[in-house]
Amino acid sequence: MRWLIGIVINGILFIALAGYFEGFYVSGFGAALAASLVLSILNILVRPILILFTLPITILTLGLFLLVINALTLLMTDALMGSSFEIDGFGLAFLTAIIMSIVNIIIQKAVIEPRK
Repeated sequence: MRWLIGIVINGILFIALAGYFEGFYVSGFGAALAASLVLSILNILVRPILILFTLPITILTLGLFLLVINALTLLMTDALMGSSFEIDGFGLAFLTAIIMSIVNIIIQKAVIEPRK
């Protein structure tokens, strides 16, 4: 259930970010949900491999390199989704990864954990 809630939250966040940033485009809420689903599948399958390969630099940067990995998975999502989900460059993907991480932490601490 938490997985589905996370997908919906990320879909809403994609719509909000597309309205705020000029270089971020989502064709609709369905495309945002699909992109969120693709991103979650990439986070399950590809992200652990990227973390393993970049472990030395992740340790040297005290974990901040994980934001770069998150930006890369967003760019992979962009490549897989086609024209319905577009991010113009690595800089915007990195900024989006930072914003998504912060919002997901806030939602998890304020909404999901108090329900337990």
